[in-house]
Amino acid sequence: IIVQRRVHHPLHACVGSFNSSNILGVDVMFTKLFLVLSLIIPISIFAYSPSDTAATHAYVGVKTCAMCHKSAKQGDQFGIWQKSMHSKAYETLKTEKADKIAKEKGFSTPAVQTPECLKCHTSGSNVAAEFKEAKFSIEDGVQCETCHGPGSDYKSLKVMKDKQLAVKNGLEMHDNTEEFCKSCHNPESPTFVEFNFKESWDKIKHPIPSN
Repeated sequence: IIVQRRVHHPLHACVGSFNSSNILGVDVMFTKLFLVLSLIIPISIFAYSPSDTAATHAYVGVKTCAMCHKSAKQGDQFGIWQKSMHSKAYETLKTEKADKIAKEKGFSTPAVQTPECLKCHTSGSNVAAEFKEAKFSIEDGVQCETCHGPGSDYKSLKVMKDKQLAVKNGLEMHDNTEEFCKSCHNPESPTFVEFNFKESWDKIKHPIPSN
């Protein structure tokens, strides 16, 4: 005995009420629909690039960082940076010497336009304009965000007061600072000389005072 039951379902518009004569047809329709979706959904997932998401952090520039990091109480990180060679890294690429080195290395562009030079003398040289805020300038050379990551989502005082939250929002802290520095200070640089990490770090270290 087959007990018929009227089921209210969106597919009724197409197939009518369920009964013993059309249950099999509906099952076939659902099977076909499932197979189609199983093909479409994976394609959509793999075609989606993480770079298309809004989760990418933007560069805010050293002037934004300086708003909170220039007082003696905070450790005057901005002042330390200004006096360092890092702040002049971009300017060195505009010299005749830099252009000569670039040419000797086989590059046809001036040093200041050569990606292989810009990668260690600037921040954000290969980043799209929409990920650079108004105060950001590539001409500021090796700046805060070169080492600590783009700061649009961790720049607020509320976030910065919580280190874990800041890291979650893009702040980069390095467990092995020496190895990180050597990603640029290495024999790949045409002007490389022996890199004494301790000596170099003493010139630019910028801790926040404990009291």
